[in-house]
Amino acid sequence: MTTRQRGGPVRPPGRPGRRTEPVAASASASAFELAEAVIRRSDREHPADDRLRQVLRESRAVTPKQARLVSGAVFAYYRWRGWLDPEQPLSQQLAQALDLARGFARDPMGIPEADLRARAIPSWVASELEVTEGWLRHLQTEPPLWLRARVGGGVRLARELDHCRPAGTGRLADALRYQGREDLFRSAAFHRGDFEIQDLHSQAVGWLCDPQPGETWWDACAGEGGKTLHLAELMRNRGLIWATDRAAWRLDRLRRRAARARVFNYRARGWDGAAARPFRTPCDGVLVDAPCSNLGTWQRNPQARWTTTPADVRELAIRQLDLLTNVVAALRPGGRLFYAVCTLTRAETTGVAEALARGQPDLEPMPLVHPLCPEAPARSELWLDPGATGANGMFVAAWRRKAAVS
Repeated sequence: MTTRQRGGPVRPPGRPGRRTEPVAASASASAFELAEAVIRRSDREHPADDRLRQVLRESRAVTPKQARLVSGAVFAYYRWRGWLDPEQPLSQQLAQALDLARGFARDPMGIPEADLRARAIPSWVASELEVTEGWLRHLQTEPPLWLRARVGGGVRLARELDHCRPAGTGRLADALRYQGREDLFRSAAFHRGDFEIQDLHSQAVGWLCDPQPGETWWDACAGEGGKTLHLAELMRNRGLIWATDRAAWRLDRLRRRAARARVFNYRARGWDGAAARPFRTPCDGVLVDAPCSNLGTWQRNPQARWTTTPADVRELAIRQLDLLTNVVAALRPGGRLFYAVCTLTRAETTGVAEALARGQPDLEPMPLVHPLCPEAPARSELWLDPGATGANGMFVAAWRRKAAVS
């Protein structure tokens, strides 16, 4: 599943939503008025980040500073909703949420763990994963913005954009934490295709796949193409990537992004996840970045805390296992299969991995070296901890298809 960096620079609107009356475009409209419009339009079927883009587009007189204030107010509201009184006017709830956010930034330990457990997440979450104090405090912090530079271009990009800090050396130098206030989508570097907005742990998935130039890969749930573009960059635009998704509008977005990034070694096809594949080419590697409950992104997307249900987790786990089962036949002998989800529930992570292993005797676990902690023992299942880096929580498992027996 495509990991969207909510709360960062605002992209142009994407898929269509329900029709609404436009917000007044006068410069006198306050940030709170615009934030209230976003929240009133948002629900389970209409995510707040989509509504935010729509409201800011309609409010053409909004300044970049005002847009940041609106975005901050909206995400603070959902991040601190458990502390707010729904009987109060929405403007008062927004003010209280921003006060809570400022207080937490000054003193992250000022709120007791018990209060965080009771208010920061729904009660059902504790039955799906081990809830730690570190994760709860992580959820209440502002998320960082991560950029992925072209291979070898991180140091130069950091000098050009300013307010950038590489995550480390080697390939980590191409993962930049951005702390500036520039509208990056208007920057010359963005229009040259020199970087993508991509979470650090999403970048780590590409490093784990480690595709080689000339290989054939399948990004089975490509979405808008974040990981497809990364795989292509790592392959130096040589070889072939099949990029599939069930939504045509996502593949249209992928094509536009690929043109800007000068990526051309891919073919985009619609695929609904069924056993019948949209191509017959045997693959050296398959990545299933599956649709999931997104608990690993709740810091960046706090609204999802209040719209996700246990039924979603159960239904998604079934869907994830089906997707994995249906891609195995695409692997050539010795081919690698990677399963990645930005969630933390047992059902969607180790539960799915164990079920696949039981049903696919031709697969054997493939050890992975943690891309951010190379000194750790290699494992076939990795947890990318959100608290360690401020990035999204991620689970990755890998298998290799056994060689055919003659």
